[in-house]
Amino acid sequence: MQGNWTKALGLNLYNSTTRSMARFGLLALNKGSWDGSSIVSRTYFDQMTDTSQELNKSYGYLWWLNGKQSYMGTTSQEVVSSALIPNAPSDLFAALGANDQKIYVVPSKGLVIVRCGESAGENQLGLSSFDNELWAKLNAVIP
Repeated sequence: MQGNWTKALGLNLYNSTTRSMARFGLLALNKGSWDGSSIVSRTYFDQMTDTSQELNKSYGYLWWLNGKQSYMGTTSQEVVSSALIPNAPSDLFAALGANDQKIYVVPSKGLVIVRCGESAGENQLGLSSFDNELWAKLNAVIP
């Protein structure tokens, strides 16, 4: 994988290439294995893709989790009674980066989707309205 650390929004952020982001997504899709070798232990993989604490049920270890009964975004302490991305498959988990940099992993469909580029309009970390809008469009073309 290729990338570099930068400082933005007062945070240390990792910038990567689209190809490297896709490879990271494929590693996650394969539950931490790459070409038959275990890179991430299955125990840790299961923990990082499950609720890590009670405050935000839609957050694991650095992964956002869809299909839970509630979530809390990054800009508010309000708990929202809804799936994280209602239009997305319930088994989706995602790396939701700053300015709409995304890695969506959907095990039930064997799918990894990477989104790079400029912000879709909401300059924030994590979830934005872009996620649900994109999945509404993807549902029209993905069986």
